[in-house]
Amino acid sequence: MIIVTGGAGFIGSAIVWRLNQLGKNNIIIVDELGKDEKWKNLVALDYNDYHDKTAFIERVEKNSITFKIDAIIHMGANSATTEKDADHLMSNNYAYTKKLALFAENTGARFIYASSAATYGNGIKGFADSDEDCLKLRPLNMYGYSKNLFDITALKKGWLKKIVGLKYFNVFGPNEYHKNDMRSVVHKAFEQVRDSGKVKLFNSHRPEFGAGEQKRDFVYVKDVVDMTLFFIDNPDKNGLYNIGSGKARAWNDLVTALFNAVNKPVNIEYIDMPRYLREKYQYFTEANLTKLRKAGYTKETSSLEAGINDYVQSYLLKGLYLGDE
Repeated sequence: MIIVTGGAGFIGSAIVWRLNQLGKNNIIIVDELGKDEKWKNLVALDYNDYHDKTAFIERVEKNSITFKIDAIIHMGANSATTEKDADHLMSNNYAYTKKLALFAENTGARFIYASSAATYGNGIKGFADSDEDCLKLRPLNMYGYSKNLFDITALKKGWLKKIVGLKYFNVFGPNEYHKNDMRSVVHKAFEQVRDSGKVKLFNSHRPEFGAGEQKRDFVYVKDVVDMTLFFIDNPDKNGLYNIGSGKARAWNDLVTALFNAVNKPVNIEYIDMPRYLREKYQYFTEANLTKLRKAGYTKETSSLEAGINDYVQSYLLKGLYLGDE
């Protein structure tokens, strides 16, 4: 049995979709559906059962799970970089992950969990994913800190020798529709183009970057799930790994690709960044994929243009989810 926590969420449901494509449906989804519409991510998926995340962790703590678990792919977390409830993030992101890691250690289940590129902070210390580097990172927000804290704990306890932490960069693609403000700029920009014919981007507040020339590592969700599942097939590869495209691209590039995908002229309006964001804003991120490549992952990632075109043409314009194809 494969457990996918956060299995109704963006990356989690995409992982289940890919597992289904590979002929696997012996899957239990663990999540909390709440009042948004992420349940729609589940409709086209084939899985064995659904468990509420609180009830599941209670069974873990009581050691009352009777079925054999081969792997836990832990994508469940509060991923809001603007979340201010630090106690919630410590409980939901850090403590929950620690309980699952201990359970996996005791049962021999493969454990793969979502860390984040937010752990790198302003990037001044680079984007290398050496396990030991987590000790020197300084995240800019509480979300990034909650993720880095578990990375540090896993390092100190020796868990990283037998589990995998994946540092996801800026992921975009189908099934992110429910994420509100945490949706990718691709999805937000698509709505702006549809409704007004133009896209708003932040001005730069650093002289070395022009307006819209701030750069991020954007990676398509279909590439992300392939990289993630590589570690199911290679249980001898462990530790922290970056998951990204390996190539930083400007926001202007992203928006231009979007306009091209919908066959409309490029129309960008630059607006000032809110002051509360300026000190926490990442102007440049780029996944160093050297470690991932050395581990044996050889598949090339989609270009930004190809990923956006597939997302727009195959899903956004048609209102489809993964599995509806």
